[in-house]
Amino acid sequence: MSCLGIIGGTGLSDLPELVAYGEHEVSTPYGAPSGPLLEGRLGEAAVFFLHRHGGPATIPPHRINYRANIWAMQSLGASDVVGINAVGGIGAAMHPGRLVIPDQIIDYTWGREHSFDDGRDGRLLHIDFTEPYDRELRLALLAAAETEQIDCERAGVHGVMQGPRLETAAEVRKLARDGCDLVGMTGMPEAALARELGLSYAAVCMVVNPAAGLGDVPLSQAAMHQILNREAAVVGRLLQTLVAARFTGAD
Repeated sequence: MSCLGIIGGTGLSDLPELVAYGEHEVSTPYGAPSGPLLEGRLGEAAVFFLHRHGGPATIPPHRINYRANIWAMQSLGASDVVGINAVGGIGAAMHPGRLVIPDQIIDYTWGREHSFDDGRDGRLLHIDFTEPYDRELRLALLAAAETEQIDCERAGVHGVMQGPRLETAAEVRKLARDGCDLVGMTGMPEAALARELGLSYAAVCMVVNPAAGLGDVPLSQAAMHQILNREAAVVGRLLQTLVAARFTGAD
């Protein structure tokens, strides 16, 4: 069975296009996921949806149980996962309101459970992570964007910081020197864990603010949420078209 799992981030706590008909409280070997996984249909295809930060309480980026979230998705039958991330823009084209389908990651996080490999089964999970996002799923997202006439960046380097604080201006300058186009807090270890379990994984990044030191005004939560509310509707259209093209009839 081929089925899409969607992990929503800040600004995508639900998906209005999703017609939910079930809720799963999944027990995993790694503890509890961020919350119950919704099962429903997006258009004509079955999907699972999980809010990464939980609810009603909000789990900060460094405390999210990424292993449980990804394991739960696979246990319910998801073959592909799309992660939605709210990010700051570093590159000149990454202005607020821009959607980006990134193709690379630089991981700056620490202290998170980065692997399912606990060393107890005698094998090492040396996964190939040269291309951290699944190529076919990325191309399917880009094709869906073209179908919906959604203008988006076709590539970008996603720098993932520890959080929960925002970055300093000096840190953003370092990220730029390292080649990062975007900065966020939740893209890793989610992508690597999906690869370890053999799931196809790609991301949709919503640029909600210029990264620290790059804008003309101080960073504002209100301004970020205004952009998030607008872009979340666009992401919903994108995912609905992706599901119609890639997963309809797959279950």
